[in-house]
Amino acid sequence: MNTAKQDVESLLQKLPDDCTLEDIQYHLYVIEKIRRGIQAADTHGTLTQEEVERRLSAWTTK
Repeated sequence: MNTAKQDVESLLQKLPDDCTLEDIQYHLYVIEKIRRGIQAADTHGTLTQEEVERRLSAWTTK
Protein backbone atom coordinates (compact mmCIF):
# COMPACT_ATOMS: atom_id res chain seq x y z
CA MET A 1 0.00 0.00 0.00
CA ASN A 2 1.24 3.45 -0.85
CA THR A 3 1.91 6.06 1.80
CA ALA A 4 -0.51 8.95 2.12
CA LYS A 5 2.09 11.27 0.62
CA GLN A 6 2.52 8.99 -2.40
CA ASP A 7 -1.25 8.87 -2.88
CA VAL A 8 -1.47 12.68 -2.78
CA GLU A 9 1.41 13.07 -5.22
CA SER A 10 -0.17 10.56 -7.59
CA LEU A 11 -3.54 12.28 -7.31
CA LEU A 12 -2.08 15.70 -8.07
CA GLN A 13 -0.34 14.30 -11.15
CA LYS A 14 -3.65 12.91 -12.46
CA LEU A 15 -5.91 15.90 -11.82
CA PRO A 16 -6.15 18.66 -14.40
CA ASP A 17 -4.32 21.92 -13.76
CA ASP A 18 -7.59 23.83 -13.46
CA CYS A 19 -9.09 21.64 -10.71
CA THR A 20 -10.42 23.34 -7.61
CA LEU A 21 -9.49 22.79 -3.99
CA GLU A 22 -12.91 21.21 -3.60
CA ASP A 23 -12.03 18.70 -6.34
CA ILE A 24 -8.82 17.81 -4.52
CA GLN A 25 -10.62 17.48 -1.19
CA TYR A 26 -13.24 15.19 -2.73
CA HIS A 27 -10.61 12.91 -4.27
CA LEU A 28 -8.67 12.79 -1.01
CA TYR A 29 -11.89 11.86 0.78
CA VAL A 30 -12.50 9.01 -1.66
CA ILE A 31 -8.91 7.74 -1.30
CA GLU A 32 -9.25 7.74 2.50
CA LYS A 33 -12.57 5.87 2.36
CA ILE A 34 -11.02 3.24 0.10
CA ARG A 35 -8.00 2.88 2.43
CA ARG A 36 -10.30 2.43 5.43
CA GLY A 37 -12.43 -0.10 3.55
CA ILE A 38 -9.39 -2.17 2.63
CA GLN A 39 -8.14 -2.00 6.20
CA ALA A 40 -11.54 -3.07 7.54
CA ALA A 41 -11.66 -5.98 5.08
CA ASP A 42 -8.18 -7.07 6.15
CA THR A 43 -9.08 -6.81 9.83
CA HIS A 44 -12.64 -8.13 9.87
CA GLY A 45 -12.74 -10.19 6.69
CA THR A 46 -15.24 -10.10 3.87
CA LEU A 47 -18.43 -11.92 2.95
CA THR A 48 -19.00 -14.23 0.04
CA GLN A 49 -21.58 -13.36 -2.59
CA GLU A 50 -23.78 -16.17 -1.29
CA GLU A 51 -23.64 -14.85 2.29
CA VAL A 52 -24.55 -11.34 1.15
CA GLU A 53 -27.49 -12.67 -0.87
CA ARG A 54 -28.66 -14.76 2.09
CA ARG A 55 -28.52 -11.77 4.43
CA LEU A 56 -30.26 -9.47 1.96
CA SER A 57 -33.04 -11.94 1.30
CA ALA A 58 -34.29 -11.29 4.82
CA TRP A 59 -34.69 -7.60 3.91
CA THR A 60 -36.09 -7.85 0.41
CA THR A 61 -39.30 -9.25 -0.96
CA LYS A 62 -39.76 -11.09 -4.21
